[in-house]
Amino acid sequence: MWDKKKGEMESDNGNFTVLGKDVTFKGIVHFHSTVQLDSSIEGEIHAKGMLVIGENAVVRGSIIAETIVSRGKIHGNVSATSKIQLLKSAVLLGDVSAPSFSMEEGAFFKGSIDMGSHPVVDELQQSTMVLPDFSHRLSSSRPVLIESE
Repeated sequence: MWDKKKGEMESDNGNFTVLGKDVTFKGIVHFHSTVQLDSSIEGEIHAKGMLVIGENAVVRGSIIAETIVSRGKIHGNVSATSKIQLLKSAVLLGDVSAPSFSMEEGAFFKGSIDMGSHPVVDELQQSTMVLPDFSHRLSSSRPVLIESE
């Protein structure tokens, strides 16, 4: 993945692509290995591996990948099968769908997050909560502390 000591990106199998900031794409782009974008892309990105969005990158459109790590600017919905990380300089305007989402202090996000199903969430949604009627205990003249049994 990202080796901060060497300042370069390495994937598990050694295959990765880097698109520099002088590159501009419009349309649908498919990648089958780890990719680092420092470029401008308008359209859709489909990546089978990790997608690293560099600090100079601007993406306008949807992204679907296994893992997304961003330092750049994204205006569109993003979806990952593994995780999405927004690092310090990242800006994301759009909805997120991933089982894992993290955001460093300094990153900006505006949208909604869907982390999929989880056993605890499924249990909470299936159970009904019944609240007892305490209206007979309430008095308009003074505050009342209500305790449940």
